[in-house]
Amino acid sequence: MKTLVCKLRNWKRLLKVSLLIWVILQTLGCSGEENTKSYATGIYLLLDTSGTYTEELYRAKQVINFMLAYLEPGDAFAVARIDSGSFSEKDIIAKVVLDPRPSVANNQKREFANKITQFVDKAQSARYTDISGGILQGVEYLNEADVGSKNILIFSDLKEELPEGYVRKFKLELAGFNVHALNVTKLRSDNQNPQEYLDRLNRWQNQVTQGGGNWSVINDLEKPEALNFKI
Repeated sequence: MKTLVCKLRNWKRLLKVSLLIWVILQTLGCSGEENTKSYATGIYLLLDTSGTYTEELYRAKQVINFMLAYLEPGDAFAVARIDSGSFSEKDIIAKVVLDPRPSVANNQKREFANKITQFVDKAQSARYTDISGGILQGVEYLNEADVGSKNILIFSDLKEELPEGYVRKFKLELAGFNVHALNVTKLRSDNQNPQEYLDRLNRWQNQVTQGGGNWSVINDLEKPEALNFKI
């Protein structure tokens, strides 16, 4: 009888402790799972496939493989192409949220890398570049992923050309987002008039910062630390 009474007391004590922990977590506005998500990193990388920029895709593949090595359980990563109309999930080449089990996460990374290799090997040049639509799709993806660090990477020369009838006159809502332009190559016309290159960079910087986001340009891809977005 005494043993039963002791077990009941221990059970009640455990229940009280469990309820206390639950109340504390609710007061903080998060559960253990949500707290993990808040520290996760999310990356949405846009690949320019227009004109001669397709020749840069092999460099992009190296960047992607480097990032895969740094990502941890719970992190979200997606790679999408920039083409005529990029505000669409059909343009996402590969996406993943890494599993907490190392063996599963490693398999996810291998599958992701294989999809990128297949895309790069068969990539065809697009006629137009809907960068704005791609950024908007990236915002949707990262908001749905519910990650703490939201990063949109644009691997492009940043020259946007839209098909007739496409309208992209909207303000980008980028509060809490980091937007990084990678490998911004110079066009032939930029050599004739360097101001065109500078104007292109300024235009995108203004759009991002006016939308509340952080902007940076990273052209030196030889520095590994430059591509570590574990914020």
